[in-house]
Amino acid sequence: MNKEDEIAKIPVTDIAGRLAKTFIYNPLTPILAVFLLAVGYLSLVVMPREEDPQIAISGGTIIVPLPGSTPEEIDNIIVKPLERKLREISGLKHIYGMATDNVGIINVMYTIGENREDSNLKLYDKVMQNMDQLPKGAMQPLIRPFDIDIDIPILTFAFYLKDGSPLNRVDLFKKVRKIQNDFNAVKNVSKTTLKGEHKEQYNIKVDLYKLSGYHLSLGQIMKAVQALAVNVPDVKGRTKDNELTIFGIKNAINSVEDVKNVIVASYMNSPIYLKDVATVEDSYDVQNYKSAEIIKRKETKLAKDEETKEESLGKFGEKKEQITLGVAKLKGTNAVFVAEAVMDELKKYQDELAKDGIGYVVTRNYGVRADEAVNELVHHLVITILIIALVLVLALGWRESLIVSFTVPAILAVTLFIAYLTGQTINRITLFAFLLSLGLLVDAAIIVIENIHRHMHDHDAAQRDIDEIMVTATDEIGAPTNIATLAIILTMVPMAFVGGMMGAFMKPIPYNVPVALFASLVVAYIFTPYLANKMLKKPKLHHHQHHFQKDNKDGDHS
Repeated sequence: MNKEDEIAKIPVTDIAGRLAKTFIYNPLTPILAVFLLAVGYLSLVVMPREEDPQIAISGGTIIVPLPGSTPEEIDNIIVKPLERKLREISGLKHIYGMATDNVGIINVMYTIGENREDSNLKLYDKVMQNMDQLPKGAMQPLIRPFDIDIDIPILTFAFYLKDGSPLNRVDLFKKVRKIQNDFNAVKNVSKTTLKGEHKEQYNIKVDLYKLSGYHLSLGQIMKAVQALAVNVPDVKGRTKDNELTIFGIKNAINSVEDVKNVIVASYMNSPIYLKDVATVEDSYDVQNYKSAEIIKRKETKLAKDEETKEESLGKFGEKKEQITLGVAKLKGTNAVFVAEAVMDELKKYQDELAKDGIGYVVTRNYGVRADEAVNELVHHLVITILIIALVLVLALGWRESLIVSFTVPAILAVTLFIAYLTGQTINRITLFAFLLSLGLLVDAAIIVIENIHRHMHDHDAAQRDIDEIMVTATDEIGAPTNIATLAIILTMVPMAFVGGMMGAFMKPIPYNVPVALFASLVVAYIFTPYLANKMLKKPKLHHHQHHFQKDNKDGDHS
């Protein structure tokens, strides 16, 4: 009779014993172990990494212009009626209305956890359904959904001109915009933004004294300048032969000199040019008061004199105008991979930026922060596993310690794989859930190996097959271990129903801890008996065996 047949005859009463019987001599057991570790490692590498878990936040802004209206009128005929209609939308949590001159603005926020796409659609439908209730003269409402997934950048760069750079503000903007266009083509980049940029424009400074001398008004100058913005003739038509003919003229404005030579009026049969009454400059949009500055620390050395020695590294240097380029990623993508791809793209411009005297500082790198947070917690997981192994060596022995230590990465591998299949990301809270449950994960394996250890040191162990000891010991603790683990799982379930921001933030804990605890049972019942059968040996208990044989002889004489 082979081992499989002998194992099949061992009576069991619990699922723990059945799993032990099925896998203790199954040739697929080591393959299953390798498979679990492999998919767990792949999940750890492939899963999107973020510093914090994703929280579904939905909202939007509705802008309704009504030219010529006062704030009181806007509030009464636009903001309040629209607020009443928006409250009919299910899942809406807050509505904030604001009335200003000529425009009404309403911000809405949905309950955390609401589907963003559905919420945006409901908001748009509700506004469109009530278009007929807007007052006469109101312009088309502008609906802008709030998208936290792409509105918050994972990378920000501050570009500035170094001392001695031949470029100006406009040149800096053109260079940064070129980099922005290339960043948009990087895989999984959703949105790029510029802050503090200044665009090129011709600035016209009118001299009012000269204007008065020519008997001209400022309105005449404005009309002459506005005429430059009108589209030049671009006439399309068809000939008798049905051929398309396009007429056009060369752009009338190619330089600042062309602007200066614009005729604004005539005085005593002589043309009056714009340069006669104004100063024209090829500059930047001075009317744009939004700007950004960067302050770099001075690179100073510490004083050598011990008596006057003080740290001066923290003193600030001079301020410089800068342009901030922000890069956001698509939802559910790996922040680490996206950030690395963008940084690789930026390296292509290193020589060009250095040549033009453009410096930059990475002011935010969410990818590095996410990777460091995940790696730090993984490091702590490894340390915790080693501590558990050391404690078990002292309590049970080094072989038993190795068996229990193997179950920890196997359990974490199963949990990571399931988290990957369910669309989760690796973040601080996910790994905190693993750390939280790590002490609980080894409970089942410790209980199984301890019971096996006890059975192998019983006085009748020498008379029993080792595989019978493994299956019987595992089956014996199945029911109480199952109930104890189920009780711990049930304590985690209520956390999944916590609402608000904190509930959404801590959601990975009730999602992953119960899965890890359930996986700990299955792994303990499958691999602990298998490894114990391979690594443990029955001790030579001559003293117990002698008494056991003597008792049998006494029984025969009697």
